[in-house]
Amino acid sequence: MAIVQISQITNRKGLQIDLPQLAGAELGWSTDTRQLYIGNGTIEDGAPVIGNTEILTEFSDILNFTTTYTYKGTAAGYTVQTGPTAGTPITNSLQNWLDQFASVLDFGAVGDGTTDCTDAINRALYQLYCREVNPQIRRSLFFPAGVYKVSGSINIPPFATLYGEGPDNSVITLVDTGGTVPYVAQTADSLQQTGVNIGNGGAITPQYVTINNLGFKSLDPLSSVFLVRDARLCQFQNVGFLGPLTTANLTTDSNASAGVAFASTPSLICNQIVFDTCLFNGLVWGVNTSQQIKGITFTNSKFFLLYRGVVLGTSGPPVGPTGIRITSNMFDNIWAEGITFGAYTNLNASGHNIFYDVGNHFTGSTGTPATSIINILNSNNVSIGDLFQRTDVFATTYPRIQLNSTTSIATTNGSQLAMGTYIRQSGVSVELLPDDTGTVTTISTSQVTAFALNYTITRDTRYRTGTLLVSTNNSGSGLTYSDDYVENSDAGTSLTVTQIGSTVTVTYTTNNVPAVNGTINYSINYLA
Repeated sequence: MAIVQISQITNRKGLQIDLPQLAGAELGWSTDTRQLYIGNGTIEDGAPVIGNTEILTEFSDILNFTTTYTYKGTAAGYTVQTGPTAGTPITNSLQNWLDQFASVLDFGAVGDGTTDCTDAINRALYQLYCREVNPQIRRSLFFPAGVYKVSGSINIPPFATLYGEGPDNSVITLVDTGGTVPYVAQTADSLQQTGVNIGNGGAITPQYVTINNLGFKSLDPLSSVFLVRDARLCQFQNVGFLGPLTTANLTTDSNASAGVAFASTPSLICNQIVFDTCLFNGLVWGVNTSQQIKGITFTNSKFFLLYRGVVLGTSGPPVGPTGIRITSNMFDNIWAEGITFGAYTNLNASGHNIFYDVGNHFTGSTGTPATSIINILNSNNVSIGDLFQRTDVFATTYPRIQLNSTTSIATTNGSQLAMGTYIRQSGVSVELLPDDTGTVTTISTSQVTAFALNYTITRDTRYRTGTLLVSTNNSGSGLTYSDDYVENSDAGTSLTVTQIGSTVTVTYTTNNVPAVNGTINYSINYLA
């Protein structure tokens, strides 16, 4: 456009509050806010509206303009209609759009592994979740990839949502404080009060905490990682609970560190908390508590490089953990037991977990067992569908599941069912050759001193069913046995029992009538 007139430029200055309507092309300077404006001119001059237009400077709040962002979604091949009509799109200021979530960096945290971020992280949590009860301010707090060094506990209030870029990428790391800081992080109330002060002053108690894709790590061998106190309805997904311990200092529980610990009061019992796809590593215990807790789930997680995996209710109070579900996890490289349901537990379940090198004192061999793998010390607890790398041969002295004469129920690798002291093995089939002698089964007296072998023999159309009762000479009183059975016709088979050392062998002998192969299907049961 050609310049048709050059006029003298005039300007005004003063406080922002006193800014007048400027004439066309007239400049106005706000001395207190350091903002520059130019007059629009009149409608007759062609201005779309009468008023002043801000000229952007380094002091302009460019994020506060009201029509800077409209979602378009053009990757779909068209512009998305965001408003009631295509001509009335929904627009947001850039500031509002960016405020949809918060980064911990916005509050002064620096994930460089060197800067102490304790105050910055706790400040972010306070500003987002504690100052007001309005849910609109409770924005998710993002931890970009980095190591966030802390020297004190992070106090996580109700309704907090924390997420990062993976438990190995976004890590809150407690320095070695010599055990003076007990936990890397802990649940807190809506005033960030912790411990016995939770709920004081009308504060909202810990609840609805969600943590995803974050790591919590202690470099202090005497500190635990996370304390869930007086909390309910919380979820941890893809979270690392990490410690500094190695096989060299995990042969005792003297450091007493836990990945997750719990604390409850009678009026604030921890309940309905889920740990999904988490890692417990480098600590004395993955999980350890004797507190009263209810409905806690550990699933799809990995317990690795620990003294013990999950330890529940090994001491008072009279009512301990109940309704705990430990399902579909992997346990490996654990010095002693993978799971312990103590004397103060009930209504807890372990199921469909896989146990590799557990209870072998870090020998790296499942052929050198030193403890049981699951230890159940109270009734009304179950282990169903758990699988063990430890074989039958090495489970005689240290059984994979120790029920300790309780009325609990357990299955072992699908090969036996234990109901309290009653144990029944899965059915097995052995082929019988005519005019032959062979082994039906062998039993070690270190595991079984007396047993019943229930069987059915089939040879052509001849059937026999019975029970072979065996009492070994493990007590020095001699081996005795009896075979009580019925048959529709002579099956031409006899069963004998012999013992050499600690090995008891059940043998079959067949004649040649009938001259066909047969089978013996049997199951062994005994009282442990």
